[in-house]
Amino acid sequence: MLTERREMQPKTKPPTSLNLLQSFSDRAIKDVFFKPQSDLEVQEHLAAAIQWLKRAHDQSPDDGVSWGYSLKGGWRPSYRETSGYIAETFFDVAKYTQDDDAWQRTITISKWLVKVQNKDGSISDPRYGDKGIVFDTGQVLQGLIRAYEETQEPDFLQAAEAAGDWLVKVADETGRWTKNTHLGIPHVYNTRVAWQLLKLHTISPNADRERVGRANLDWGVSQQKDGWFDQCAFRAGEAPFTHNIAYAIRGLLEAGYLMNDQKYIDAATAGAKAMIPHIAADGFIAGQFDSNGKPEGNYCCLTGNCQMGIIWLKLYQQTGDRSYYEAAKSSLQYVMSSQDIHTSDLNIRGAIKGSQPIWGKYTRLSYPNWATKFFIDGLFLLLKLQ
Repeated sequence: MLTERREMQPKTKPPTSLNLLQSFSDRAIKDVFFKPQSDLEVQEHLAAAIQWLKRAHDQSPDDGVSWGYSLKGGWRPSYRETSGYIAETFFDVAKYTQDDDAWQRTITISKWLVKVQNKDGSISDPRYGDKGIVFDTGQVLQGLIRAYEETQEPDFLQAAEAAGDWLVKVADETGRWTKNTHLGIPHVYNTRVAWQLLKLHTISPNADRERVGRANLDWGVSQQKDGWFDQCAFRAGEAPFTHNIAYAIRGLLEAGYLMNDQKYIDAATAGAKAMIPHIAADGFIAGQFDSNGKPEGNYCCLTGNCQMGIIWLKLYQQTGDRSYYEAAKSSLQYVMSSQDIHTSDLNIRGAIKGSQPIWGKYTRLSYPNWATKFFIDGLFLLLKLQ
């Protein structure tokens, strides 16, 4: 019998306008004088990040994980999309640190995801209505698959299959996701959804799941030139964040490994290699790159740094090429330098900002939960491969 009990941390008091102004002033001053450091203690930064992610879970009014903390308005409601893959991170925390509390949290989150799933199998974002969204459904599918793998509970598999069936249903005649997407346009970063649909196919085989998964991966490859992607941003015509680019690369890489398809691995490798020359000596990577590889923005998208670090470490794990390891270590050290693990403000202690400096374009003035999630994933892998 799966229990849902967990060690609840006390909720922080809702911030006043004065609190938020003080927090912004403190962060802004620190970011103005920010200097990246090297050789930081990974374990200390990892522990602080894990505690903050638990805190984000506890701040939500339901069993999901809060979107994160904003200096413009405090803690935000739960976010279904990222709660899906955060469930997987809590499974890893439980596994690597023997943390029973993390295990109970991921079971709680996974059961909540089943509860909020639409009758048609999709996942919606209440901010935009009840209509299912391809990307959100794919990220929750990731959590449901992992929950089933870890527990063998049939409810999780049933929910995962329903999500997979919906993803197949809403694909167009070519198998691509051209509707039920953010702003109603196709996005290359949905390769990450294709990866999860193919993973479901390996557990519960279905030819349509493989067909649709491969169709979106193939389209993603067709949009790549010299390692960079067209149609990879949230909005048409904009330069994608490194966050978007890393989503696209990771989907191709993991699907390539899963299906033993070199075409996808080669495309992912090209994308990962294209980014390496843009890493500054201190680990800074520009927050956006256009489809020709031109960097944009004088800020760093910290989430993207973490995600690229994971990709480079996975390539290092497979190839032994030390340049990947050094790229990952540098990008993750930069993020560690930006993390405040000593502040008395529990709302942000251990969290990862959207941007460095905090007023950068990506999730401006906020600490989104997925930045800390990918940071934890990256540090676990870095420790494993040291």
